Amino acid sequence: MFGLEKLGLLGLFIGTFLAATILPLSSDALYIAILFATRNPWGCLAVGTLGNWLGSVTTYWLGRCASWDFLVKHFKVSRETLEKQKVKIDRYGVWLALICWVPIIGDVIAIALGFYKTPATATTLLLLVGKFARFAIWTLTILIF
Repeated sequence: MFGLEKLGLLGLFIGTFLAATILPLSSDALYIAILFATRNPWGCLAVGTLGNWLGSVTTYWLGRCASWDFLVKHFKVSRETLEKQKVKIDRYGVWLALICWVPIIGDVIAIALGFYKTPATATTLLLLVGKFARFAIWTLTILIF
């Protein structure tokens, strides 16, 4: 993944941060490679979680900065589509932050949570919980097998 695995934990931080933005990167593959290379499960868990969480928080805040008029004008998204999506976000609210680790759709969910102005504190805490759980499962799976 662009040689990030050669940088150890710094590469893990950079890669997991970027993967939690709209860039098409795989934080899972990088996490596993660095976990095997460093044999440092606690360091990888802490750094991977922190990087991926901060990337999602950045994505969330980018969504908060966007306006309806900007999306309609520059991305040709209709107001009707935005209203339909808002109903879905309102239905599940901040709890959607728990699944922002899911590849591809997770970034879209993080942007949407910001765009529709879910409570920032609760959203960022649940983002942290979801990211930690994801990397904890990878770590346990690798340590067990």
